[in-house]
Amino acid sequence: MKIAPFVKAINVFNERPGILTTVEHILVHTGQHYDDRMSKKFFEDLGIPDADINLGIGSGSHAEQVGQTMIAFEKVLRDEKPDWVVVVGDVNATLACSVTAKKEWIKCCHIEAGLRSGDIRMPEEVNRLVTDRLSDLLLTPDLMSSNNLIVEGANPERVKFVGNIMIDTLEANRSIAEKLNPSQIVLDNNLKAKSVNEINDEKFAVVTLHRPSNVDDETVLTNLISFIIDIVSKELTVIWPIHPRTFKNLQQYGLSDKLESNPQIYLTHPIGYHEMLRLNMGAKLMLTDSGGLQEECTVLGTPCLTLRWNTERPVTLVENGGASILVGNNIARIRSEYEQIKSQVRTPKRPELWDGETAMRCLEEIVKASIV
Repeated sequence: MKIAPFVKAINVFNERPGILTTVEHILVHTGQHYDDRMSKKFFEDLGIPDADINLGIGSGSHAEQVGQTMIAFEKVLRDEKPDWVVVVGDVNATLACSVTAKKEWIKCCHIEAGLRSGDIRMPEEVNRLVTDRLSDLLLTPDLMSSNNLIVEGANPERVKFVGNIMIDTLEANRSIAEKLNPSQIVLDNNLKAKSVNEINDEKFAVVTLHRPSNVDDETVLTNLISFIIDIVSKELTVIWPIHPRTFKNLQQYGLSDKLESNPQIYLTHPIGYHEMLRLNMGAKLMLTDSGGLQEECTVLGTPCLTLRWNTERPVTLVENGGASILVGNNIARIRSEYEQIKSQVRTPKRPELWDGETAMRCLEEIVKASIV
């Protein structure tokens, strides 16, 4: 979702009349997100060209993914000798490629720089801190992120506020997503052969869970499932595109049958971007531990209970003008906030520069930094 608009911006930039130079790019897929439903489909849906190079890293521990990516990416850099390495987000590939770039004396640009949760136990937080410390150009999605970098001692000349590139993808795909039917989305992606009743907008909730703090602890996951079954499904249809890791744990803890036997709950395979966007556009509320969905809920106005104790995207919180409320995995707090939020009217919010034009601003900053 972050690469698609950037690649499109390069193509648009290169077609501008009178430009002094074109931008050549090589798209490298590390293979960290290797499941076809979770990677290939996104490439197809968003019109991203096939990767020029696929490192094929696959699964493994954090150390294995980072180490194997660095080994493979080093060979790419020595063969291709680029002027810049552009990394996005906060995954292990982001860290690995930024470190490798700097060891090869190649400039590094981080798109989505400056996000901070304050929780060093999160692997993503380590990835953000190291990547931002090494990067030559820091492109931030909001002013809070810019301030984080300045407070940490980053050179202000390296910090550029460009807006949220994720929203470029949202705005470019609204018209496609809105034509989809929620019932058909569930039918097409049903995890089990289960009949699907008509699902109407504002009559369903969407659930996504994948973080270890929510799905790896049997007691925590059991309590969350009980809340979804006993409270949410009594009032709303529940649509849950389920992460493979989460489903494996549901089966291991003997919880999957309880969900699958409930006529108000639909478990689906991981779904494509357009399908997820359509569900978000029509949901009465979102229960998630995804950072990206917090951002989309803010722009779409979907009330969002974020099942985390902290967030690297505070601009999405209700107290900062967003749509998200942090509830962790404390059932009493979740229940209390759920009772408050379920009657809220959808109210879209738009933080500064979340306007669908961020990718071009990113590219222009890289070009300017190349000329200086």
